[in-house]
Amino acid sequence: MQYRDNKFKEPISILGYGCMRFTKKGNRFDKEKAERELMEAINSGVNYLDTAYIYQGSEVLLGEILEKNGCRDRVNLATKLPQYLIKSEAALDRYFNEQLSRLRTDHIDYYLMHMLTDIAAWEKLVRLGIKEWILRKKADGEIRNIGFSFHGNTEMFLKILDAYDWDFCQIQYNYMDEHTQAGKKGLKAAADKGIPVIIMEPLRGGKLVELLPEAAKRRIAGDPKHRTPAELALQWLWDQPEVTCVLSGMNSLDMVKENVKTASGIKAGEFKKEDFDLVGAVKSEIQKTMKVGCTGCGYCMPCPKGIDIPAAFRCYNRMYAEQKNSGRHEYLQITAFQKEMSLPESCVKCGKCESRCPQHIKIRKELAKAQKALLPWYYKAGVKLIRLFRFW
Repeated sequence: MQYRDNKFKEPISILGYGCMRFTKKGNRFDKEKAERELMEAINSGVNYLDTAYIYQGSEVLLGEILEKNGCRDRVNLATKLPQYLIKSEAALDRYFNEQLSRLRTDHIDYYLMHMLTDIAAWEKLVRLGIKEWILRKKADGEIRNIGFSFHGNTEMFLKILDAYDWDFCQIQYNYMDEHTQAGKKGLKAAADKGIPVIIMEPLRGGKLVELLPEAAKRRIAGDPKHRTPAELALQWLWDQPEVTCVLSGMNSLDMVKENVKTASGIKAGEFKKEDFDLVGAVKSEIQKTMKVGCTGCGYCMPCPKGIDIPAAFRCYNRMYAEQKNSGRHEYLQITAFQKEMSLPESCVKCGKCESRCPQHIKIRKELAKAQKALLPWYYKAGVKLIRLFRFW
């Protein structure tokens, strides 16, 4: 494992563990499986673990695993204040103390203002006394590093970056988002201020691996260095010295081992012209097929009408990245075979989803397109028929 320094010259593993996507068994996380995978990563040198208050069950599970294995002091815990829920100064302590309890710890190594999208959100917190609160927590040793995670445009990122003396920040960044959201301009601006940058969505929620169009897969298959899609995407990130740590939502031992191997063998500045050309070719093939830039983060949920918005967009994109029937068949399975479900046609266009979407997708408009593509009349008939016999 390789490491890059934080603001205070302390080592952070260049591979971090994103704890939002642990494998589920029914409606709950598979604890035993998550423990095996997490401990494999920690024992391989991963020392940065990322979770959040709203990742249902994640903080609790993480705290249980670290306590059981006696390894809290071997890792840096990163979690996030749900700033969008904060209405008073008292709420700051209430949420923070709940997180300490869930994580079974007395301090948070890296604490983030979760999902800042504009400067107004930060200014609201300032009016509630967040600056004074942070100073107290840092003085007491309960918070070691303070930062923010960001979903918005580059201009707004730069404003937030300059609004406080941050210790680190977290942005969505991958070869498909090189010039969107904070983008490369934001990445370099943070680095110029000496602020470490944590990368989320390096594979766009797995889409740069699992939902690559066939033409892009062929490009990667022809790589003389025999890299997997994940290796190529991660190496592209780690080639940039401004990137401190890349989060991966690893949910298999094979994935952990592959990513650890990649993180152990790459250094900044090693990419050659042919490597950049390959990434450019893959990117071009993806852009030809993508319909909706959804990462599957789930911030748009829950939908008041019960529509699984990320699933609809995943299957919609899959229709064009792979084959139309593959996307439609998957959508048939995840709608017709669920007792509680709603099709996109149930949308009442309330707009709540759009107000929460980090990607600023015009969800209502795109959902109508997805409905039309995913559910031609014969698929709708299939849904009704299956539900008639399965749930009568």
